[in-house]
Amino acid sequence: MKNEKNQTQVINELQEQIEILKLRLIKLEKQRAQSPLNRHHLVRVKNDEELSDEYILKAMGYHDLSPEKAYRLYEQSDIDFILLDVSDKDYVPFREFPESRKIPLEELSSRTHELKNKNQNIFVISEKGVRSILACHILNAHGFYYLSNISGGHKFWPANQLSYDHDDFDEFLKEA
Repeated sequence: MKNEKNQTQVINELQEQIEILKLRLIKLEKQRAQSPLNRHHLVRVKNDEELSDEYILKAMGYHDLSPEKAYRLYEQSDIDFILLDVSDKDYVPFREFPESRKIPLEELSSRTHELKNKNQNIFVISEKGVRSILACHILNAHGFYYLSNISGGHKFWPANQLSYDHDDFDEFLKEA
């Protein structure tokens, strides 16, 4: 009887050790997965890039750019970036970006090879900014870390807002 108790106790202790090892493995896997992102963050800090505290502390893989800031960066001719439009295939934006790379979100995983340089800044835009967030996660998983999500997407792009406001005003005059 005493021998059975010892065996049960030994089995329980082994199971506890296995659970502890499983937790350690999960923690190590998380650290390993974070490692490339952390290295990219360090490089960006070294190169004097402006990174928010939230971006670093939350180990985010992309920036959220306000539409206004994205527009200002887009208008600067000395900034090298790819504008990636992950909108639905059938979506027609109010204002086209002729230089944008159009890869619908559903095709992105299988077409990341078309984005040749993983160290180039990529601004990601979609209809309302939701698909672009998902695209940033997909691109992170494929080793892209120089990403900026354009919050609000095409819907809140500043150059479009002027047109929408004008259209809304015309519509208001028709109703008056």
